[in-house]
Amino acid sequence: MANVPVNRETVLEFHKGGKVGVRLVKPLKTPTDLCLAYTPGVAHAVKEIAARPEAVFGYTAKRSLVAVVSDGTAILGLGDLGAAASIPVMEGKAVLFKAFGDVDAWPVPLDHCRKDGGNTGKTDPQRVIDAVMALAPMYGGINLEDIASPACFEIEDRLDAMLDIPVFHDDQWGTAVITVAGLLNYSHLCGRPVSGLRVVMNGAGAAGIRIADMCKAAGVKDLVMCDTKGVIHAGRTDLNVHKRRHAVGTGLRTLQEALRGTHVFIGVSAADSVTADDVRGMAEYPAIFAMANPDPEIRPEIVAGVMGTKPYVMATGRSDYPNQINNVLGFPYLFRGALDVHARTIGTAMKVAASEALAALAREPVPSDVQALYPQEKLLFGNGYIIPKPFDRRLFVEISYAVAKAAVESGAAPADTDLFALKSNLVARNASR
Repeated sequence: MANVPVNRETVLEFHKGGKVGVRLVKPLKTPTDLCLAYTPGVAHAVKEIAARPEAVFGYTAKRSLVAVVSDGTAILGLGDLGAAASIPVMEGKAVLFKAFGDVDAWPVPLDHCRKDGGNTGKTDPQRVIDAVMALAPMYGGINLEDIASPACFEIEDRLDAMLDIPVFHDDQWGTAVITVAGLLNYSHLCGRPVSGLRVVMNGAGAAGIRIADMCKAAGVKDLVMCDTKGVIHAGRTDLNVHKRRHAVGTGLRTLQEALRGTHVFIGVSAADSVTADDVRGMAEYPAIFAMANPDPEIRPEIVAGVMGTKPYVMATGRSDYPNQINNVLGFPYLFRGALDVHARTIGTAMKVAASEALAALAREPVPSDVQALYPQEKLLFGNGYIIPKPFDRRLFVEISYAVAKAAVESGAAPADTDLFALKSNLVARNASR
């Protein structure tokens, strides 16, 4: 598909018949195989699980299977188009899970999870929670996807507390993990400690809130967040509980005021919300993470025109510019690491570990096979390369292991996990893929 134009016709042709299916991991070619897979042999596995419920992780696919769950209320940038319309995205997510993290995943679109019990209107968190709880016995992890804010916060938090398997809303945390990796490498390049960075964010939805959370977990002390009404300050009375956590005592009231003298801009908002003059007013050697899709808050060409030969870092959510903040660098490996150590959750320590490992990998020499996939870019650590590329196979080992190790050290996974054996297994699996 590399040389095929990505237009409506080619995309629809690609999607004919769907993108996922079922593969057998055990043979079914003889009468003995049939007896082992189903009756009468399967009864032994049933009785074992009934006697020891924890045995379900050993005698079924549960431990290595993730449900990709959506109610279709916030599909990409398209909005609320319903559960059925979400299926191509959920199938795509399952494809990425398998291709990059060797994680088996299955789409689970949920209908009738709206406030009125039908297929339109706002999400009813309780209905989604009830549905996920009902299907959870089959899965080792739950990836929530394209569920509108603010319901997504309650759904993730409550499910994570109720279930003994990882629950992860990628729209909240995926972008945050990758953004913080870029932020760490910006800090490395500009020589400013993370704790000394002045960060301004535009966008206070699911992604924006969690990026702010992750930035603070990584050490950021000075962060100002803006929404459509301006700076989120302590004097505002219209803030929900999540925005309230990030309200600051300041006289700043607009995004433009907040950007003056700041080191880092992070945008998950709307196209063209930042101007050339805004960039001129930022601190020396700034970083601009303009991640609105498909059109960023400010186009890289405009920033380049402003900065000239002066140093700066530019990142977007697009694949046609350097430094793409791409969630596929995170979620496959977060789940791979969590599943491999039977983690009960994907906690903050695990997410920060993923960010740190991503940042560290970008500072390493890039293999020639990866460079060959990007002939127009010079993949050498610096302003134009602060984030690894998705097809770098080292991600499978480095990020997955960092997450698994953090899970054990933070108490999210059993303390007696053999991490040396785990890493050896990851290396071997990576070599055989």
